[in-house]
Amino acid sequence: MGSKLGAEFLGTFWLVFGGCGSAVLAAAFPDLGIGFAGVALAFGLTVLTMAFAIGHISGCHLNPAVSFGLWAGKRFKGSELLGYIIAQVLGGIVAAFVLYIIASGKAGFSLGSFAANGYGEHSPGGYGIGAAFLCELVLTFGFLMVILGATDKRAPQGFAPIAIGLALTLIHLISIPVTNTSVNPARSTSQAVFVGGWALQQLWLFWVAPILGAIIAGFTYRGLFQKE
Repeated sequence: MGSKLGAEFLGTFWLVFGGCGSAVLAAAFPDLGIGFAGVALAFGLTVLTMAFAIGHISGCHLNPAVSFGLWAGKRFKGSELLGYIIAQVLGGIVAAFVLYIIASGKAGFSLGSFAANGYGEHSPGGYGIGAAFLCELVLTFGFLMVILGATDKRAPQGFAPIAIGLALTLIHLISIPVTNTSVNPARSTSQAVFVGGWALQQLWLFWVAPILGAIIAGFTYRGLFQKE
């Protein structure tokens, strides 16, 4: 179990550092910035690379919602849920801390939103709470359907990381304007801890909506497509 938790810690660190790091460090420059499309690709690449690196160790969840969805789909033991979630959240927070240290090394640094997720006035596009909740729920549902399908024993073997990484890229392309894209409570928590205030007050949505969407996907896939 220790190796699994270590892998989840490392993998979630990589996801937050790579994905949020691209937003905080690389997307802000007017001439050299990668833009939100680049940030979307960065998040997808973190999952793709780690899926190949640690998928055989822990399953490469990197996300409490994914763990819940796989549990609902009977692909993951409920007894391991708490340990995975703790490892994921801690990995994300440590990554955010390292990112904060690097970002604050620039003269005139301002914390700002620090890639935190939000709705209402804290949504990049000004989307309200209802739109944000539905967006996070539906996209996490879709993400878990891709994960469950790509890792099904009947699916072509060895290609799941590519499908999952591209799915996360697509999700970010859709929802960065809405919520700055979460679909991952650990990723949201890691940034909210440093931003504080409004980010912590709105954090509940980025736990409830993704986990609910993931659980619905787990039961849906199991009921419609999975052979017992």
